[in-house]
Amino acid sequence: MRDLGAGFGHLLKGQRWVARHGRSYGFGLLPGLITLVLYAAALTALALWGEDLVAWATPFADDWSSPWSGLFRGFLTAVLFALALLLAVLTFTAVTLLIGQPFYESLSERVDRDVSPDGTAPESALPFWRDLWISGRDSLRILVRAAVWGVLLFAAGFIPVIGQTVVPVIGFFVTGFFLTEELASVALQRRGVQLRERLALLRSRKLLVWGFGTPLGLAFLVPFVAVFLMPGAVAGATLLARELLGEETRDGAATGDGKENSPEADGTHRM
Repeated sequence: MRDLGAGFGHLLKGQRWVARHGRSYGFGLLPGLITLVLYAAALTALALWGEDLVAWATPFADDWSSPWSGLFRGFLTAVLFALALLLAVLTFTAVTLLIGQPFYESLSERVDRDVSPDGTAPESALPFWRDLWISGRDSLRILVRAAVWGVLLFAAGFIPVIGQTVVPVIGFFVTGFFLTEELASVALQRRGVQLRERLALLRSRKLLVWGFGTPLGLAFLVPFVAVFLMPGAVAGATLLARELLGEETRDGAATGDGKENSPEADGTHRM
């Protein structure tokens, strides 16, 4: 349970950090605003024409007697919109990070320098275009995993009682895990930690990850909130990444010994 509190603590510390650094916060808002406009347009289009799309996809229901055809298509339209909303929550972070790669890389480095005992930050040895390619490729892999989970949870939602109680809770924890992976990837990729190693690190501290990502995922359900929380979420995920790797902070407190949770401990190696 301590890790749950520590994860949430990193989320709060990240928000406080950007609150103290107004310029970094302002630049960090831009990618989220761009992504929000794109997603709002897509969801609005789905709300306007989703019923027509469902009608086109279910021609077999044309001959059904009233009110069954309308009820069936109305239900499918609602399910389609709910699934699109879930995917929007799952993918918002990945798309925003991809659009705002230079902004968030700079923000994450500033956090590292601010909390590091020697005032330095790890830097990627790769050119910018290579980092961008790796980030996009890994984000796509994570989105595929998230989509698989989304389909499974969607199907499980039809199970009586469990589908309306247990499944939504599992969904929030799954969302929290993938959100944390995407956000922490900014700092971890800069350190040369590959996707497989990142997932191993996160799985080794699931409570820490859930404590950070699950409340953030819940907050992201509120319109516009994701935009304003993104800069602080990147800052907080940088602090979380330091704890996962056992890196010390400026106040002299180690965030962990880094041995049992490091990639080297499970037989993997950095790039």
